[in-house]
Amino acid sequence: MKFNVSSNDLNGGLSAVIGAVPAKATLAILETVLFESEDGRLKLTATDLEISIVEYIDADIEEEGAVAIPARRLLDTLRQLPNIPVFFDVDENHHVEFKTDKGKYKLVGEEADEFPEIPSMDKGVALSTETTLIKHAIDKTIFAVSTDDLRPAMMGVFFDIGTESSRFVATDGHRLVRFINYNFTASEPLSFIVPDKALNLVSKSLDGTECELIVSDEHVQFKSGNTIIITRLINEQYPNYESVIPRDNEKLLVIEKNQMLATVRRVSVFSSSSSRQIRLQIEQDKLTIRAEDLDMSSEAKETIACEYNDEEMEIGFNAKYLADVLSNVDDEEAKFEFSTPNRAGIVKPAKEEEGEEMLMLVMPVMLNTYA
Repeated sequence: MKFNVSSNDLNGGLSAVIGAVPAKATLAILETVLFESEDGRLKLTATDLEISIVEYIDADIEEEGAVAIPARRLLDTLRQLPNIPVFFDVDENHHVEFKTDKGKYKLVGEEADEFPEIPSMDKGVALSTETTLIKHAIDKTIFAVSTDDLRPAMMGVFFDIGTESSRFVATDGHRLVRFINYNFTASEPLSFIVPDKALNLVSKSLDGTECELIVSDEHVQFKSGNTIIITRLINEQYPNYESVIPRDNEKLLVIEKNQMLATVRRVSVFSSSSSRQIRLQIEQDKLTIRAEDLDMSSEAKETIACEYNDEEMEIGFNAKYLADVLSNVDDEEAKFEFSTPNRAGIVKPAKEEEGEEMLMLVMPVMLNTYA
């Protein structure tokens, strides 16, 4: 196999697939990227057996072939090169030599036939939407995905594609986010759970305008531009998230989002390092946010303006969870909906973007009894 390619193009291609190369692999072949010539282009493939990424880049193919090349050493070398042509020559024993006008480098590759087979997505349900929509849905939900191995269904984002709208849901038991988009639909309802690691790679790697999805019983494929990402689905029943969203939330609080977020972050510095508890004292025209760490004899209190329509209420939250939720409010103002101090608070943007709805839920914490 012989080809030459721009170092920048190859660096970009390897950077797109490197996320599927495990840092410590049980099989040496998984630490490689498969190089193949295909239709006059270079096809790069990486996999950890759960997630596979394919990237196509332009190259001048002099002699067709295929070889698996150690990924990280090659990428580390390319990152130190300026944008210059790189010439590759692979012999029949899989010895890889690549040259520039500045130097020559040698690696020992692996037999291409030893590389794991990538799942075939010939059979499955095909969907099409905008890449920006998929990325936006991922960005708005992935922060709430659980890391608890004992609850595998919650370790991904639930895609619930309907005939009139699509719902993207994530929860870790402390926070829940439900993002609805009315511009992404299917002719038949379809639901599946995508692992968060795969979604992080989708968000970073997809580079085209349109995104094509193919969903089978065990895998989903995202294809956009020159990039294809295939991941195994989480084959579990997603919890009934609608049942935990409280109804009849008559207490409404509207507040400037950035001001509240900054206040929460400042005050939380003085909270207990174990509980991260802060308390919100809500009154008609003001919100007082307090924290205390008895072990360190520290405390903080700030008061900011708000709009509130009900009787005074005090409720406690984990500061990190509340900050995460506020960070994902796109509007300048956040709207809180409360019922009682022991039920979850709902957070929404005061004004929704056209064609979408955002609902976030954060569970309260039991307040300490300090004054």
